[in-house]
Amino acid sequence: MRREIITTKDGSKTIHIPEWNEQYHSTHGAIQEAKHVYIKHGLAFFMEQINNLKKTISVLEIGFGTGLNAYLTALEVDNNNTKIEYTGVEAYPVLEAEIKQLNYTKTEREKLIFNAIHNSKWESFKTCTNSFKLNKQKKTFDSINDIGVFDVIYFDAFGPRVQPELWTQPIFNAMYKALNTKGVLVTYCAQGHARRAMITAGFKVTKEEGPPGKRHMLRAIKS
Repeated sequence: MRREIITTKDGSKTIHIPEWNEQYHSTHGAIQEAKHVYIKHGLAFFMEQINNLKKTISVLEIGFGTGLNAYLTALEVDNNNTKIEYTGVEAYPVLEAEIKQLNYTKTEREKLIFNAIHNSKWESFKTCTNSFKLNKQKKTFDSINDIGVFDVIYFDAFGPRVQPELWTQPIFNAMYKALNTKGVLVTYCAQGHARRAMITAGFKVTKEEGPPGKRHMLRAIKS
């Protein structure tokens, strides 16, 4: 399937799939969306809710893609007391040539972190910074069978329009089981059928203000 690099409205690049007319990140701003949905309403929310008492936070990303969410997470905890153990699941890894065309870094420190993320081997934990360990796993989302492992899930799969099977109750049942109690799942999607599937799986779900270009997003908590 052909992929091409495009520039989003905040100047950051993402990958576009012409066959699906679908992007890896919002065309309204790849970095803006990732920071709003996954960092602000996911990781930062979880840290605030537990008063930052947990020193190591376990994150699962559904749709590792360009590595943008992992990279921003590593920056968020760089040089502080919180440590992240990050698992990124991706069935079809982005090519090295595509990674080189992305423009997410500005400083030398940012480049070092971004390169460490993409140079890490698949299927094993890699220490990218003193605060951030990464385990990239090449597999499909329906093969996830972890029980009570993660504190935060970034659900960043392709949208229901092109891959509706990824937004069903069996998938969210697996996400619920994979989370620890009080764990948080966040996603850019706010469609009703996805919200209902989360609720049926056992989540307490709220609509939150969406990133630029979207009215709402969803946050789900395992109570």
